[in-house]
Amino acid sequence: MLTLHHLNDSRSQRILWLLEELGAPYEMTRYQRNAATRLAPPELTAVHPLGKSPVIADGEVRIAESGAIVDYLIRTYGKGAMMPALGSPDYETYNEWLHYAEGSAMLPLMLNLYVSRLKEAGAPLHPRIDSEIANHLGYVDGALSGREFFVGRSLTGADIQMSFVGEMAKVFDKLGPYPNLSGWLARMHARPAFQRSIEKGGAYRFAT
Repeated sequence: MLTLHHLNDSRSQRILWLLEELGAPYEMTRYQRNAATRLAPPELTAVHPLGKSPVIADGEVRIAESGAIVDYLIRTYGKGAMMPALGSPDYETYNEWLHYAEGSAMLPLMLNLYVSRLKEAGAPLHPRIDSEIANHLGYVDGALSGREFFVGRSLTGADIQMSFVGEMAKVFDKLGPYPNLSGWLARMHARPAFQRSIEKGGAYRFAT
């Protein structure tokens, strides 16, 4: 049985959403962050040496990186849906978004999160961080101009993977200048499968 090791308020939520979209049979093992430190519990290190989530286990297969998990689940359980045909121009665009989400887009958002905790000591870094956030969110907003989804005319793994970028931007109140990204995120959150993932995974602070 496919098992998702799910941590609250984490990138794991998009994997849970994907599983609901796919209708794949799965089990979920839930973990809670430490209320004081917001760190993952030590029990996750027994699942993966990094002690992070999401992690999936499917027979002998064990995967920890979100992009790799999205790719594996769609290839294994998607029945040809949720990804463009391999070798098509759309596939290369799709694959780029899968990597872009964590490879480029999340870096300035995570820097904003950590530097903000430094209070006044982090103030000199914010102009550069804000500039990079605007650069990436502007790029994403432009890519969504006139589009319902990132690739093609239906939901793909690119939308799943990019959802956390939009959610973190919303948390930091950065979506105002980017109506295409804001509208796309609202459409994703309105999907029945996303709503089921919230019900099953617990309250998700990035969805509000």
